Amino acid sequence: MAEPAESDVAVRGRGGWARTVPTDEGHRVTTFELFFDLVYVFAATRITGYMAHEHSAHGVVQGLLLLALLWWTWSAYTWLGNQARADEGLLRAGMGTAMAAIFVVALTVPEAWHDMAGGLYGPVVLVCAYLVVRVIHLVVYSAAATAVHDAGLRRQVAVAWPPLLLSAALLIAGALLGGRTQTLLFAAALAVDWGIVYLTSRGGDWRVHSAGHWSERYGLFMILAIGESIAAIGVGAAQHPISTQLLIGAAIGIAIAIGLWWLYFDILSLEAEHRLARLRGRPRARLAMSAYSYGHYVIVAGIVLTALGIEGVLEHSEDGKGLGGFYGTALCGGTALYLAGLLAFKSLTGIGLSVPRLVAVLVLLALIPAAAALPPLAGLGCVALVLTALIVVEGVRYADVRRDLRGA
Repeated sequence: MAEPAESDVAVRGRGGWARTVPTDEGHRVTTFELFFDLVYVFAATRITGYMAHEHSAHGVVQGLLLLALLWWTWSAYTWLGNQARADEGLLRAGMGTAMAAIFVVALTVPEAWHDMAGGLYGPVVLVCAYLVVRVIHLVVYSAAATAVHDAGLRRQVAVAWPPLLLSAALLIAGALLGGRTQTLLFAAALAVDWGIVYLTSRGGDWRVHSAGHWSERYGLFMILAIGESIAAIGVGAAQHPISTQLLIGAAIGIAIAIGLWWLYFDILSLEAEHRLARLRGRPRARLAMSAYSYGHYVIVAGIVLTALGIEGVLEHSEDGKGLGGFYGTALCGGTALYLAGLLAFKSLTGIGLSVPRLVAVLVLLALIPAAAALPPLAGLGCVALVLTALIVVEGVRYADVRRDLRGA
């Protein structure tokens, strides 16, 4: 981890727990931020479990809405951690409190749409915990901006309050009304919050002090998300004795996880970080907003759906029947969504279109009916083959780019 700059040390001595320590271009991810991310691992597992339990398109939509709520909070605190050190003073206190609230959100995922008899009303508890996380973020962000006398950033943070309040009203109404109305109002709340923040940020005054910290934070979350696909292997296999089919399925599932990692980290993440580092001021903030804060949600959603499909494959690996439309769509459609998200990321960062990845997306979508009808391991194997072929083709096609970026 990078040592704080001398200007940081000067700020460090004032204010006790209420101090904030500003960052600079050399800032890197702190261990407290890694600790902070752990609650999101639990939340992702709960969301995948919810979608598997519901086993319906509507349940998947609900799961993705919950994922969007959680993603918005994580991305918000990544902006904050780039403004000031997360492991010092007010940020440590605020993010620690937010962790507890996020954990409450994760605990209530099974009751987010269907309250269980007895106890507190699950949907309202979830919304209240979510709003606590968001309010803490804006309060601490404003304090961090004030500490460095950044009037532009203070104004930008103030502009974020109205969409939060509007979305809060929609979320509370949805939680109280329940049913499909809740789903529609939650979607509307996200559209309002995400949409207004995006529009007011295009020419705004958000800051990205460190490109290295920024790209590293998103890369680490990607690893956590891909880890969910590995955890899904264990969840799917939990009710079965060890068998040849189970071991083959686990091996293919690990191969898919490696493929997901490879397609993001081998070249793309490095090239995107270089492009972000070359920018300064508002252009850098715009790229960070569009390609990372918004663009990466699609990538993460694709990973979660792929994990859902892998879990279904392992759970039914010995059934002797077809995988079925639900898990077949999650497996192939989720992987296609992941690759489509990577395509969008490449486009938003100005890297350009990858024809092999576009072809792979189309192939995976075309494979959905076959994956639904084929035995589970066959469908899983088809996805692994598509990813392997894509990696080989790109390895040849972009060998020079890879050599320049990685020196190998």
